[in-house]
Amino acid sequence: QVQLVESGGGLVQAGGSLRLSCAVSGRTSSTYAMGWFRQAPGKEREFVAAIMRSIGGTRYADSVKGRFTISRDNAKNTVYLQMNSLKPEDTAVYYCGADLTPSYLPTTRSYEYDYWGQGTQVTVSS
Repeated sequence: QVQLVESGGGLVQAGGSLRLSCAVSGRTSSTYAMGWFRQAPGKEREFVAAIMRSIGGTRYADSVKGRFTISRDNAKNTVYLQMNSLKPEDTAVYYCGADLTPSYLPTTRSYEYDYWGQGTQVTVSS
């Protein structure tokens, strides 16, 4: 079992920044990749960014490239999502996911993630 707890969401004006955290507990050594996804009201959950646990390879959605940065601190079992230059369209509930399947690159498909956190709300005002 793996438990994920997100934090760091909130209300910010357009152009501002937030840093989300995802604390991982349980079978942390079994996680091969960690991903951030988001879901806006009435929309499907969409990929934002992901990172491999051991080698640090990353992937980003085109919509956030150059603005968001994913990182991890394995000693603290925490994954971060630094979000800069936020836009109103970034408003969503952000979820952290853990993928336990061995791979060379982190997956962008939500159904391939085995565990999820409860989500944290990010609201960007214009």
